[in-house]
Amino acid sequence: MRSLSLAVFLLGCGHSPPPPAPTPAARTEDVESIEATLQALYDSISGPAGGRDWDRVRSLFAPGARLIPVVPAAPPGTAGSSMTRTLVLSVEDFIQKANAAIEKQGFYEREIARKVEQYGDIAQVFSTYESRHSKADPQPFVRGINSIQLHHGGGRWWVVTILWQDETGGGPIPKEFLP
Repeated sequence: MRSLSLAVFLLGCGHSPPPPAPTPAARTEDVESIEATLQALYDSISGPAGGRDWDRVRSLFAPGARLIPVVPAAPPGTAGSSMTRTLVLSVEDFIQKANAAIEKQGFYEREIARKVEQYGDIAQVFSTYESRHSKADPQPFVRGINSIQLHHGGGRWWVVTILWQDETGGGPIPKEFLP
């Protein structure tokens, strides 16, 4: 007797959650490849102080996608401040939090190195980033690594999850994740 895959098993277990809100249509050129999707991701969150094209951001993510920063478990200088925890955000949660900061100050994030692993319609990307408040800033104010999971379906790539940690919280970025 063949055993069912976990995915097939889960499909048959009870009720499905309600369908998520429709995702805005993506620009074809934004989702035709892993490279294009990552470029669109960085481009869509970067820019001067003020709003962003949040529908473009939304269009890159699969329904139910999550953005998960690794953050300090306690405020700096307090007990437990060297420990970390995750903050799980929906795309809408992320937009709400990011928009508050972006309204006041420029934010430019760019990829400086990438490692891609792909099997069939899934991909895992370690994308090393650096962030500046202005394109003219000589040094980034932070660097880190995005762990991005993508799925290819319906003729396009979808961002499913982004888990990230800034270099300050995770120690120096290892050489294999730098250009």
